[in-house]
Amino acid sequence: MAETTHEDGAPEDHAEKTLFSALLTPHRSLSRNGFTVLMILAGAVLLVQGFFFFVAGAWPIATFCGLDLLALYVAFKLNYRAGRAREEVQVSRRELLIRKITPAGRATDHRYNPFWARFLVDRHDEIGITSMKVSGEGRTTPVGAFLNPDDRESFADAFSNALAMARR
Repeated sequence: MAETTHEDGAPEDHAEKTLFSALLTPHRSLSRNGFTVLMILAGAVLLVQGFFFFVAGAWPIATFCGLDLLALYVAFKLNYRAGRAREEVQVSRRELLIRKITPAGRATDHRYNPFWARFLVDRHDEIGITSMKVSGEGRTTPVGAFLNPDDRESFADAFSNALAMARR
């Protein structure tokens, strides 16, 4: 059996070789430029609407138009912040690592032995995969909860194959 080495010349342990690695991130359909355009258009519409209310003597309603714009801005900023969350999944023959990273950047590692870990998938007839989790050693860790149904399917196939390969 051939032995491989790292760049520093140390021998590489075959069991530590990564068999599968995935970075799961939430999808955001509106880009930053799209957000800017949306805010400009919403601001223009609310400004015109607020102006008409102000001229008609209903000035308190005009202030609510400004609050609407502020609420829209805050909602999108919170959505983009939540979009910074991610999950890193790595499988080797010795370890299954699920690293969950919060939007604030705080990471939590969930480590499993791939021989004992079980990948559990809940399916709905019409929707497809509704949830995925790894269970073993008395613990359960959800995986890819923020993925869309198509991405869940492709991840589940690839991850199942990687776990099977790690057990061989």
